[in-house]
Amino acid sequence: MEFVMKQALGGATKDMGKMLGGDEEKDPDAAKKEEERQEALRQAEEELKAKYAKMEAEREAMRQGIRDKYGIKKKEEREAEAQAAMEANSEGSLTRPKKAIPPGCGDEVEEEDESILDTVIKYLPGPLQDMLKK
Repeated sequence: MEFVMKQALGGATKDMGKMLGGDEEKDPDAAKKEEERQEALRQAEEELKAKYAKMEAEREAMRQGIRDKYGIKKKEEREAEAQAAMEANSEGSLTRPKKAIPPGCGDEVEEEDESILDTVIKYLPGPLQDMLKK
């Protein structure tokens, strides 16, 4: 029966034989071949990384040339300058830097004796103000 199955399946007989519980072929050099294959994969990966690193270095040189030509600073340089400016502003201060106060806030002096009713009356039309003041 096995012979008929081998004829019918052609090249797949080795796999079928293994699945049916047949003897597996042992390759004495299998471990050596696998090790060589892994080493070849590692070497190819390293070559690819080196190639990409070289390409990125060329791109960065081109970017730097453009930055120099137009006077543009790198993002890291801008952030470093902003950080240095913040540190210079807070130098000698014991507290955190103050936030900018929007214009118009805190400019006017509030009167303590003025009541809420007086404030509301101030914003009403003239005739209503006269009526409420009496």
